[in-house]
Amino acid sequence: MERVAADVVVHPDTYKTLLIHAEPGLASSHRVEAAVRLARDLDARLVGLGAEALEPMPASDPFFGYGAGEWVAVMQEQVGKDLAAAEAAFRRDATGVEIEWRVVQDYPHLALTRLARAADLIVVGPRSQVSSTRSADPADVVMSAGRPVLVVPEGRHHLHAQAVVVAWKDTRECRRAVADAMPFLRRAEDVIVHTVSKPEHADQAVFEIDDVVANLKRHDVEARSLVTSVAPEGVTGEIERVAQLNNADLIVCGAYGHSRVREWAFGGVTDDLLHRPTFFVLMSH
Repeated sequence: MERVAADVVVHPDTYKTLLIHAEPGLASSHRVEAAVRLARDLDARLVGLGAEALEPMPASDPFFGYGAGEWVAVMQEQVGKDLAAAEAAFRRDATGVEIEWRVVQDYPHLALTRLARAADLIVVGPRSQVSSTRSADPADVVMSAGRPVLVVPEGRHHLHAQAVVVAWKDTRECRRAVADAMPFLRRAEDVIVHTVSKPEHADQAVFEIDDVVANLKRHDVEARSLVTSVAPEGVTGEIERVAQLNNADLIVCGAYGHSRVREWAFGGVTDDLLHRPTFFVLMSH
């Protein structure tokens, strides 16, 4: 089988600036804690972003317009208090690393996307039940920011990344994710390039990931390949099983989705890893 030349990709050596949205609450504090530990490990700067938008004005009551001005004033005051509380919590939680604080009145996912110009890696949490005016949906961020996005699972506060699983799929998104993850991959002691394949396609899958492993080794990455088979509905569980068996705490993968009206539609694996992760997940689109 003929091998074709790979695209030339410039790999970053490390992440110098991390970006995170901070908001009042315990979930945000845990996320900031994970980002602080990562910034300390990487000797990176951590940029905290306070962003919140006004809740949409109620429109069901035809008489509401008479009190609209008062309602806006009350909401503006609440947003100001929330942003002040977010800054105080961020500065409290982010001790011991170089930090910067930015604040804007806007939807958090839009503010993160714009400020991505100043960062190498964006740190987010899974989808929250909190309103989109106060919390960033990771789907909006990963699909729009043009930067790798690290999703911090609930209950995990320290990414070690000594063992990493690359959930390989031969797509542009996955190739981008591998390039974006190079600072983690080069630091790791064990990188498993794992693909889930139908049994009849196993030979082609082995051929593809052997190329990936060979390329990673040329970049001094301790990589090895793994091909397994499972029913389509079990792919996410299989990726997580491989991560657990190999003591990996980071999964690297592409984000696959397309835009629908006001939301993103994702494939099952992307949706699971983006919104219900049990491991740290680095995604690129």
